[in-house]
Amino acid sequence: MTSSGTVLPYVDEHSIEVRAPRDRVWRALDDYVHTSVGVPDRHPLGLLLGTRPRSGFAVAATVPGEQVTLEGRHRFSIYRLVFDVRGGSTPGTTTLRATTHAAFPGPHGRVYRVLVISSRAHVVATTRMLRTVGHRAETAGPR
Repeated sequence: MTSSGTVLPYVDEHSIEVRAPRDRVWRALDDYVHTSVGVPDRHPLGLLLGTRPRSGFAVAATVPGEQVTLEGRHRFSIYRLVFDVRGGSTPGTTTLRATTHAAFPGPHGRVYRVLVISSRAHVVATTRMLRTVGHRAETAGPR
Protein backbone atom coordinates (compact mmCIF):
# COMPACT_ATOMS: atom_id res chain seq x y z
CA MET A 1 0.00 0.00 0.00
CA THR A 2 1.29 3.51 -0.74
CA SER A 3 1.16 6.26 1.85
CA SER A 4 -2.10 7.28 0.16
CA GLY A 5 -3.51 3.77 0.76
CA THR A 6 -3.09 2.45 -2.80
CA VAL A 7 -2.22 -1.26 -3.02
CA LEU A 8 0.42 -1.81 -5.70
CA PRO A 9 1.21 -5.05 -7.52
CA TYR A 10 4.60 -6.71 -7.01
CA VAL A 11 7.06 -6.13 -9.87
CA ASP A 12 10.40 -7.62 -8.82
CA GLU A 13 13.17 -7.92 -6.27
CA HIS A 14 16.95 -7.66 -6.56
CA SER A 15 19.69 -8.01 -3.99
CA ILE A 16 23.43 -7.88 -3.61
CA GLU A 17 25.87 -9.01 -0.96
CA VAL A 18 27.98 -6.08 0.27
CA ARG A 19 31.40 -6.61 1.84
CA ALA A 20 30.75 -4.17 4.66
CA PRO A 21 29.05 -4.26 8.04
CA ARG A 22 25.34 -3.58 8.23
CA ASP A 23 25.65 -0.17 9.92
CA ARG A 24 27.98 1.06 7.18
CA VAL A 25 25.59 -0.19 4.47
CA TRP A 26 22.72 1.56 6.21
CA ARG A 27 24.64 4.86 6.35
CA ALA A 28 25.50 4.55 2.64
CA LEU A 29 21.86 3.79 1.77
CA ASP A 30 20.52 6.62 3.90
CA ASP A 31 22.95 9.07 2.30
CA TYR A 32 22.13 7.79 -1.20
CA VAL A 33 18.38 8.06 -0.66
CA HIS A 34 18.66 11.63 0.57
CA THR A 35 21.20 12.90 -1.98
CA SER A 36 21.21 10.82 -5.15
CA VAL A 37 17.85 9.17 -5.88
CA GLY A 38 15.64 10.65 -8.56
CA VAL A 39 16.14 13.34 -11.12
CA PRO A 40 17.01 17.02 -10.58
CA ASP A 41 14.01 19.36 -10.36
CA ARG A 42 14.45 20.77 -13.87
CA HIS A 43 15.46 17.51 -15.59
CA PRO A 44 13.48 17.07 -18.84
CA LEU A 45 12.48 13.49 -17.95
CA GLY A 46 10.74 14.61 -14.76
CA LEU A 47 9.00 17.40 -16.61
CA LEU A 48 7.94 15.10 -19.47
CA LEU A 49 6.57 12.40 -17.16
CA GLY A 50 5.03 14.83 -14.68
CA THR A 51 6.68 13.13 -11.71
CA ARG A 52 5.38 13.77 -8.21
CA PRO A 53 7.40 14.63 -6.31
CA ARG A 54 9.40 16.38 -9.01
CA SER A 55 12.50 14.24 -8.26
CA GLY A 56 10.44 11.08 -8.84
CA PHE A 57 10.78 9.67 -5.32
CA ALA A 58 9.90 10.71 -1.78
CA VAL A 59 10.80 8.91 1.42
CA ALA A 60 7.48 7.45 2.58
CA ALA A 61 8.74 5.46 5.58
CA THR A 62 11.97 4.55 7.36
CA VAL A 63 12.86 1.89 9.91
CA PRO A 64 16.33 3.13 10.91
CA GLY A 65 19.05 0.60 10.23
CA GLU A 66 16.66 -1.76 8.42
CA GLN A 67 14.42 -0.35 5.72
CA VAL A 68 13.56 2.72 3.70
CA THR A 69 10.50 3.03 1.47
CA LEU A 70 10.42 5.42 -1.48
CA GLU A 71 7.26 6.31 -3.38
CA GLY A 72 6.33 8.36 -6.38
CA ARG A 73 4.04 8.67 -9.35
CA HIS A 74 3.83 10.14 -12.79
CA ARG A 75 1.50 10.15 -15.78
CA PHE A 76 1.96 6.43 -16.48
CA SER A 77 2.77 4.78 -13.15
CA ILE A 78 2.41 4.76 -9.36
CA TYR A 79 5.37 3.06 -7.70
CA ARG A 80 7.11 2.04 -4.49
CA LEU A 81 10.74 0.99 -4.04
CA VAL A 82 11.66 -0.62 -0.71
CA PHE A 83 15.29 -1.07 0.31
CA ASP A 84 16.05 -3.61 3.05
CA VAL A 85 19.35 -4.01 4.90
CA ARG A 86 19.91 -7.45 6.49
CA GLY A 87 22.81 -9.45 7.84
CA GLY A 88 24.79 -11.13 5.07
CA SER A 89 25.59 -14.78 4.50
CA THR A 90 29.04 -14.47 6.09
CA PRO A 91 30.43 -12.35 8.93
CA GLY A 92 31.21 -8.79 7.89
CA THR A 93 28.79 -8.84 4.94
CA THR A 94 25.35 -7.34 4.48
CA THR A 95 22.52 -8.15 2.10
CA LEU A 96 21.01 -5.09 0.43
CA ARG A 97 17.67 -5.76 -1.26
CA ALA A 98 15.37 -3.61 -3.40
CA THR A 99 11.73 -4.62 -3.93
CA THR A 100 9.53 -2.82 -6.45
CA HIS A 101 5.75 -2.56 -6.52
CA ALA A 102 3.99 -0.53 -9.22
CA ALA A 103 0.75 0.03 -11.07
CA PHE A 104 0.60 1.08 -14.71
CA PRO A 105 -2.96 2.31 -15.26
CA GLY A 106 -4.60 2.68 -18.64
CA PRO A 107 -3.31 2.01 -22.13
CA HIS A 108 -0.44 4.48 -21.82
CA GLY A 109 0.59 2.81 -18.56
CA ARG A 110 0.67 -0.58 -20.28
CA VAL A 111 2.92 0.81 -23.01
CA TYR A 112 5.16 2.43 -20.40
CA ARG A 113 5.42 -0.90 -18.54
CA VAL A 114 6.65 -2.58 -21.71
CA LEU A 115 9.19 0.19 -22.29
CA VAL A 116 10.55 0.18 -18.73
CA ILE A 117 9.89 -3.24 -17.19
CA SER A 118 9.81 -5.64 -20.13
CA SER A 119 12.84 -3.97 -21.73
CA ARG A 120 14.77 -4.62 -18.47
CA ALA A 121 15.60 -0.92 -18.12
CA HIS A 122 14.15 -1.11 -14.61
CA VAL A 123 16.46 -4.04 -13.73
CA VAL A 124 19.47 -2.08 -14.95
CA ALA A 125 18.47 1.02 -12.96
CA THR A 126 17.70 -0.90 -9.77
CA THR A 127 20.88 -2.95 -9.96
CA ARG A 128 22.86 0.23 -10.51
CA MET A 129 21.34 1.77 -7.37
CA LEU A 130 22.21 -1.31 -5.32
CA ARG A 131 25.77 -1.42 -6.65
CA THR A 132 26.28 2.29 -6.02
CA VAL A 133 25.17 1.97 -2.41
CA GLY A 134 27.28 -1.18 -2.00
CA HIS A 135 30.35 0.51 -3.41
CA ARG A 136 29.88 3.53 -1.14
CA ALA A 137 29.60 1.23 1.89
CA GLU A 138 32.63 -0.86 0.91
CA THR A 139 34.85 2.17 0.36
CA ALA A 140 33.68 4.21 3.35
CA GLY A 141 35.81 4.19 6.43
CA PRO A 142 34.34 3.15 9.77
CA ARG A 143 32.71 5.85 11.86
